[in-house]
Amino acid sequence: MKIIKLLAVMLCWALVSAHFSFAADKGIRMTPVVRTVQSVAPAVVNIHTARIVEQEINPFGSMFDDSLFRHFFGSQDLTRRFEQRSLGSGVIIDAGKSLVLTNAHVIEGASTIRVRLLDGRQFDGELVGSDPDFDLAILHLKDAQNLPQASMGDSSDMMIGETVIAIGNPFGFGNTVTTGVVSALERTIETKQGTFTDFIQTDAAINPGNSGGPLMNLAGELVGINTAIYAEAEGIGFAIPINKAKRVVDELVSHGRVQAVWLGLEGQDVDERIARYLGLEETRGMLVTQVHEAASQKAGIEAGDVITSVNGVTVDDRTHYQRILRNFTLGQDLRLEIAGQTGKRRVPVKLQSFTNDKALDMATRRWGMTVEARGGNLLISGIRPGSPAQQLGLKSGDILLKVAGDAQTSLDDYARAFKRYRMANTVLLLVARDGRGYHVRLRV
Repeated sequence: MKIIKLLAVMLCWALVSAHFSFAADKGIRMTPVVRTVQSVAPAVVNIHTARIVEQEINPFGSMFDDSLFRHFFGSQDLTRRFEQRSLGSGVIIDAGKSLVLTNAHVIEGASTIRVRLLDGRQFDGELVGSDPDFDLAILHLKDAQNLPQASMGDSSDMMIGETVIAIGNPFGFGNTVTTGVVSALERTIETKQGTFTDFIQTDAAINPGNSGGPLMNLAGELVGINTAIYAEAEGIGFAIPINKAKRVVDELVSHGRVQAVWLGLEGQDVDERIARYLGLEETRGMLVTQVHEAASQKAGIEAGDVITSVNGVTVDDRTHYQRILRNFTLGQDLRLEIAGQTGKRRVPVKLQSFTNDKALDMATRRWGMTVEARGGNLLISGIRPGSPAQQLGLKSGDILLKVAGDAQTSLDDYARAFKRYRMANTVLLLVARDGRGYHVRLRV
């Protein structure tokens, strides 16, 4: 009898020990990473997009694809339309307004957007605003209620070496999670899409699947938006700091796009003669030729100065200077490093609004053509003598169809194109004359 009681006590003790061992083991596995993932996972969404792509095909093949055949018979190309689908991630940042933050390249050109939550619910996504220069977009979830949302953090408080978690929901069925550390802050990368500054660099794997999803710290706070825009990176991931994203979100929600900014400066590239005169070690930077904005004039910037860096980013030439400015929003304070006849100095200056009226006036003077909107087209109504437009052979009555690939149907389109490409040395135009289209390169 005593043996039976002893065996019973031992069995009970074993069961209790196993229970506590299991609980203790689960407690050990409940790491800060696991807790963060569990807390934010419901707010990470899958974004499914579809867009219509048109492709021209020649039923006769390349045999008749020559200028003589086209001269007598015209183009024999047929247009084939097909639907292209893609997947990406996003994160709910405002449950009350049903707003999702993602990358601009995730939804670029989408004709339909469908958003799926981790709990299985699906909603139509409406584009509120998008900006490719920041690679950010805001979606509104139609008829959505009782949504979760991520907790906002402060990316200015991030520390090199701290653990971060990149989360995505590429297929809509569950999260993908990668972890790493913050390798560097305020990184600048050059891509085919342009220059991107102030990126968070991490060794957490970031790929098209979790691009647009959140980068979290161990406090469960959203500190960045993952982006896979830099395809050349191997073993290196980049994220847009959430503090920068917040400024962009405010503009996208208010205006549907980020307002164009400038410092009111026009300039030219630095050659060896200018570099030698100012004692510069390299032929880099932008030589200021004109100062239009009062804020820049008050800051002491004048013609003859060379801007060598903007917020610590070295300026290569005037085109690079323009690309750098696209990373900032209206009212931000910038730090310029300037080389002039009086030596080198640092100048603080605030970004100003680059309005369409200013852009149209400058386009007439710089490119040398006046345009008017007529019937959904842009008609070139005047050519300034001696201008790049006249030297190219453009005439009044020509129709401007595209500027650097951007369709031109209104004065707003033209103003935006000038803001974007005004510092370029050459700009590709598509112009129609007498019913035929021509690609020509405007040299400024």
